[in-house]
Amino acid sequence: MPFSRIYEQIVQKKQQKQKLFAVLLDPDNLTAAACERLIQMSESYSIDYFLVGGSLVTTANQGPLISLLKQKSNIPVILFPSSSLHIDAQADAILLLSLISGRNPEFLIGQHVLAAPLLKASKLEVLPTGYMLIDAGQPTTASYMSGSMPIPRNKPTIAASTALAGELLGLRLIFLDAGSGAQNPIPAAMIQAVRQATEVPLIVGGGINSAQKIEDALQAGADMIVVGSEVESNPEFMQTIASVRSRVNAFE
Repeated sequence: MPFSRIYEQIVQKKQQKQKLFAVLLDPDNLTAAACERLIQMSESYSIDYFLVGGSLVTTANQGPLISLLKQKSNIPVILFPSSSLHIDAQADAILLLSLISGRNPEFLIGQHVLAAPLLKASKLEVLPTGYMLIDAGQPTTASYMSGSMPIPRNKPTIAASTALAGELLGLRLIFLDAGSGAQNPIPAAMIQAVRQATEVPLIVGGGINSAQKIEDALQAGADMIVVGSEVESNPEFMQTIASVRSRVNAFE
């Protein structure tokens, strides 16, 4: 498998207590013009990674989107796939998501069996990730499509134990996700509980649409913040991300 350049960078930044930011791009939601603007702003505000994917990809836009990102930007592109159908060797890496918050075997191991030969033959850096859906106050596409219940937002102990189990199984990242366009972000108490229970890098996304929500997640222990819907509808939000990042990293 390819050398773990991206993973080593994530770990190094965690050790240095420097926070990372990723922009999630849904191929179904972006025109070429909108994407070019997001690329320019991401470069200007030093976004660390592009995540590409979604819980339900219904168009053939993913390949052209990744091609555009690779042509116009030096920011690494990481696949955020909902199934083995969405593997694209143009990207730099893939979050190999095991939905450890649910009990649906298709998303714990089933899709991974289908993907394994393709990943073995590709040059993609594979990032084994414990993916955990957290209740956001309303049903999300991710929970519906995966046929799994999210962890209740008032049960940080369940989240911490689940994340610890994923770490002990050898997963190298934990991703707490409230889902795209979530009504509520993941509670700080839950992020803190997971952070205290585990040592691997912690990614947090969903419902993050203000400077205060970014700061709350980072102070609770998130190593990487993922923002999607807010950036799609309001690209200027990247300036807010950059401002919080500069302020938080300066105090570490």
